[in-house]
Amino acid sequence: MTILVIAEHDNASLKGATYNTVSAASAIGGDVHVLVAGANAAAAAQAAAKIAGVAKVLHADGAQFADGLAENMAAQVLAIAKDYSHILFPATAAGKNVAPRVAALLDVGQLSDVTKVISADTFERPIYAGNAIATVQSTDAIKVLTVRTTGFDAAAEGGSAAVETLSGVADSGKSSFVGREVTKSDRPELTAAKIIVSGGRALGSSDKFNEVLTPLADKLNAALGASRAAVDAGYAPNDWQVGQTGKIVAPQLYIAAGISGAIQHLAGMKDSKVIVAINKDPEAPIFSVADYGLEADLFTAVPELVKAL
Repeated sequence: MTILVIAEHDNASLKGATYNTVSAASAIGGDVHVLVAGANAAAAAQAAAKIAGVAKVLHADGAQFADGLAENMAAQVLAIAKDYSHILFPATAAGKNVAPRVAALLDVGQLSDVTKVISADTFERPIYAGNAIATVQSTDAIKVLTVRTTGFDAAAEGGSAAVETLSGVADSGKSSFVGREVTKSDRPELTAAKIIVSGGRALGSSDKFNEVLTPLADKLNAALGASRAAVDAGYAPNDWQVGQTGKIVAPQLYIAAGISGAIQHLAGMKDSKVIVAINKDPEAPIFSVADYGLEADLFTAVPELVKAL
């Protein structure tokens, strides 16, 4: 049994999601190979070779992989798929773009958002906004999975796998890269941050959102997040949204200020290691998942917390 992990990278370095996906692959058992398809991505391939538990790195280099176009990435995976029992992608925007194409072309069912490995053919995944866990079994010869990275610890470094060069598949010609708008921030990226300070609709305005929460995030070197209600009200930008329809996060510390805790929001952050909730409503659902709950007015409590820090 040999498992293939599709690495996510920026050609120069690996994204953190790759390490979590390797952990999931190791839990299945068997040899773990990592595919690094990119343009001038030798550095990313070498980084993959240093992940503990990786037996081999397959490096396909070519301009057609420079921007991770899904058609080209799927074709490269399909070119080697027959050698593997499992093909694992991180459940990120990129992974969710490629994995269904691979599963469809292999004529197998995709297992999405896997959070736990029970055996080589049986897995757990959340359903109903995380309110229930489904145990699913696959009888397909090749199992295609997307892995919810918050469900697995990142694999450590310390490996020394061999790097094998593959000849990349030709450009499919079905799509072309036009451009990318990159959001620049001095703060940690939301899904990779160790500490997140999140605000809800109770903040009342975008000015209050920044005035109250930014000093706390600055003190903690934290990323800023928001509930869907706060985003819909225009208090925070779209890419700050945490929840079922936003980003799934699992930081070491999650501070929720003025967030009631709708199930869609809880689905995106309840795997956080420590959850602190600040809300003046004692019946707020957020308190049901919080490790520490403070029943207080956030406009008083958060500045006091900043002052204490």
